[in-house]
Formats: sequence, C-alpha cells, structure tokens
Amino acid sequence: MTADDTIRALGALAQEHRLAAFRLLVQAGPEGMAAGALAEALGVPPSSMSFHLAQLTHAGLITQRRQSRSLIYAADYAAMNGLMAYLTENCCGGAACAPDQSCQALPTERKVA
Repeated sequence: MTADDTIRALGALAQEHRLAAFRLLVQAGPEGMAAGALAEALGVPPSSMSFHLAQLTHAGLITQRRQSRSLIYAADYAAMNGLMAYLTENCCGGAACAPDQSCQALPTERKVA
C-alpha cells in the first residue's frame, strides 16, 4: 500500500457513519451486507448511505456486487490488512510484535558503552 492509498483510506474512515459502516462490513464477513440493511442498522437515510459507501469503495476498502436488485457491500480484507501493515510497518523498531501486546516505544536516546 502506498502513502496515497493510506491517506485515501484514512480519509474515508474519518467520518462517523463511514467508520461504522466499515466496521459492520468487517463483522459481516465475506458475504457482506445489502446497502439497505447497512442504512437501517446505522439509522442513516439510504441516499446518505449510498454516498458513504461510494467513498469507502473509492478508497478501496470495500467491494460492491449486484445480487438481484440489491447492491451487496463487503469489506476488502486484503486492503484492510494492507492498511494495517502500512501503519505498523516500523512498529517496535522493526522487531516482530506480538499481536496481543502493545508496542513499547524505543528510547530516543541510546547510551554508547
């Protein structure tokens, strides 16, 4: 993932309804959810939900497919993992981090022996 991709993804997620929609889609799994079901679950008017879903699609965070008359949206897990990898690329000074432990910042000054 490039810096531009990361900025686009974070920009898309930097809105309450889009973040909530993305989180619901992550929870829904690969099957995804219909746009109407997302709008209802979030209490957002369908026209507003369409706008938010378009922003997430443009950012590459979700996919869209047609199923009969419905548009089904699903989280793009590869994009989500790419975003997380980009954000944590230099975590812990490049050392492997355990996912269940928080990163400990390295000291800014190192003593020379």
